[in-house]
Amino acid sequence: MSTEKNNPVDHKMIKELLDEKKSKMKLSLAACASCSLCAESCFMFNIYDQKPEYMPSYKVIKSLGVLYRKQGKVSRQTLEKMGDLVWKNCVLCGRCYCAVGIDIPEMLAFTRMICRSQGVDGVYPHNLGAPPAECEALGSEN
Repeated sequence: MSTEKNNPVDHKMIKELLDEKKSKMKLSLAACASCSLCAESCFMFNIYDQKPEYMPSYKVIKSLGVLYRKQGKVSRQTLEKMGDLVWKNCVLCGRCYCAVGIDIPEMLAFTRMICRSQGVDGVYPHNLGAPPAECEALGSEN
């Protein structure tokens, strides 16, 4: 375990980062109509049996939405869960379509930046040395 993971979360730094993009990000969060069009265009959502944690709007609301709602006052454990959500469940391919023009990849990238500022880095599943079992199973069906 790295020493950064043992350090307390710098809530002030997170709040400052959130404040830099507050109007745009809060407007985008409020504009989400939960229509699920973004999910239909997300290949990861479709590959992983349409599990909610792969839905682009879910990832944004459960990460950046939580950060704004709690004004950056989150625990390290919460940040680590967010890190898993925005790295392992998203490749930032930009395919997530939003009918009202919400820039979902920008919001997820912003969440990643906030997590990184606290020493929480994500890992894509394929970076672990082997594809996840789900991918291996998909490959063997063809």
